[in-house]
Amino acid sequence: MVDADQTFVIVGGGLAGAKAAETLRAEGFSGRVILICDERDHPYERPPLSKGYLLGKAERDSVFVHEPAWYARHDVELHLGQTVDRIDRAAKTVRFGDDGTLVRYDKLLLATGAEPRRLDIPGTDLAGVHHLRRLAHAERLKGVLAALGRDNGHLVIAGAGWIGLEVAAAARTYGAEVTVIEHGPTPLHSVLGPELGNVFAQLHKEHGVRFRFGVRLTEIVGQDGMVLAARTDDGEEHPAHDVLAAIGAAPRVGLAEAAGLELADRAHGGGIVVDERLRTSDPDIYAAGDVAAFPHALFDTRLRVEHWANALNGAPAAARSMLGQDVTYDRVPYFFTDQYDLGMEYSGWAPPGSYDQVVIRGDAGKREFIAFWVKEGRVLAGMNVNVWDVTESIQRLITSRAAVDTDALADPHVPLESLGA
Repeated sequence: MVDADQTFVIVGGGLAGAKAAETLRAEGFSGRVILICDERDHPYERPPLSKGYLLGKAERDSVFVHEPAWYARHDVELHLGQTVDRIDRAAKTVRFGDDGTLVRYDKLLLATGAEPRRLDIPGTDLAGVHHLRRLAHAERLKGVLAALGRDNGHLVIAGAGWIGLEVAAAARTYGAEVTVIEHGPTPLHSVLGPELGNVFAQLHKEHGVRFRFGVRLTEIVGQDGMVLAARTDDGEEHPAHDVLAAIGAAPRVGLAEAAGLELADRAHGGGIVVDERLRTSDPDIYAAGDVAAFPHALFDTRLRVEHWANALNGAPAAARSMLGQDVTYDRVPYFFTDQYDLGMEYSGWAPPGSYDQVVIRGDAGKREFIAFWVKEGRVLAGMNVNVWDVTESIQRLITSRAAVDTDALADPHVPLESLGA
């Protein structure tokens, strides 16, 4: 039984932290809820930072999870611009980094998220080198892209993952010249494999993006603090006025590691090890969102998922688990992207090497299709491109574990609902 005198502390003020606080109140928890955010902005959602907000199609206020008054109205003690630098598990306290204030907790949720990986090359201290993770980054980058487009400037992007490609699309929409440097053979190779990575390569090439595959940045050249060019390990020099480092994100596990919590190895994406109830190795500490490495029975592995839907769904599950409810977090991973006139949704988990074929339903050339990653007839993942209202059917095929006829899977005339029954 949850006592009204209990204190639940949430460290991390992104979507996960805000949704956890919301769920605690919605489920009737009447104790203290303390939400600690190291940014000065109220909790916000990150997808608009590389999509609608970056493109100027969404207003700044639209990114926030709740209006500012929501927190006081629901008696959530919100600490903005505050960091936690220590967890004392024995005393069950967290310590604020700025003034050493100690706050006792009965249950603690770590929703510390991830941070951009940094380029370890000369020139990264130049003013024109950017990352995109926070609202302040997006505000700055939006102005940079507008200026590049106005002045026919050049943007070099290190990394052809989701953030790199979404920013490339935004930059071209503004009119900037774009070169993407990617050490893999295709965009998104570690996520989609070569079969579908080429679809995104062709999309961007049609919009004027230049790719350099199989190379890495070795130096950002500048003068008087400004970027002039970017050099790659094949000896080429690429003109650049600005550079975006989009080489992935690392889970923010320093606080958990210092507290002695179990961490996942790199093969499982790093992060904080949690069980199916999102409890860490300390039964009074939970983790959710980008930082949590949770066991997924459907895929028979431990996953760490850096996508909006995981924060949206995982944090409420963690909050209910903190309340003592019977929780099993086993949502199918889901993410989406919008680039130029291409909209896509992806469900499942199928890294290269885990599947034996990719089945295409529709016309990949016209970019109106569904791709299925299949192993021994079982659908591991599905990606619908400019085809809508099929996510539920795709996820049902994944969760059913049923073998399907791949010819029928590829046939648009066969309803998805009839497969795998």
